[in-house]
Amino acid sequence: MGHKKKEGDLITPLGTYKISQLFYRKDRVKKLFSKIKKIEIKKNMGWCNDSKSSKYNRLIRYPFKYNSEKLYRKDNIYDIILVLNYNTNPIKKNKGSAIFIHVAKKKFEKTEGCLAISKKQLKEIVKFINKKTKVIIL
Repeated sequence: MGHKKKEGDLITPLGTYKISQLFYRKDRVKKLFSKIKKIEIKKNMGWCNDSKSSKYNRLIRYPFKYNSEKLYRKDNIYDIILVLNYNTNPIKKNKGSAIFIHVAKKKFEKTEGCLAISKKQLKEIVKFINKKTKVIIL
């Protein structure tokens, strides 16, 4: 299934993925039930999206000298993050950094290749997923 890319489009890579990690903000998300191990987001955590780094497409800790995405944010979009196993084994430089499923902004604005849904829906989904759960992006 292909789909034509128009100028300015940000497209999530199509495919079938597994959920490799679950991060959450313990201070903002209460009673998050999951069969997947939960990792609490700390202020010094980020995700490397700089292909010049040996930590490309991985969890990092600050201080960090390469480009990265802070996971501990003022807004709530990263209150819950499901990390899909895109470009993880092996990690290929310039192939694209993580695909997250995270909390959507209020007006469901575009993401930079991630999938975003309401916080309430994401909390519900987390209850039912496990290591064998497949996410299919068509």
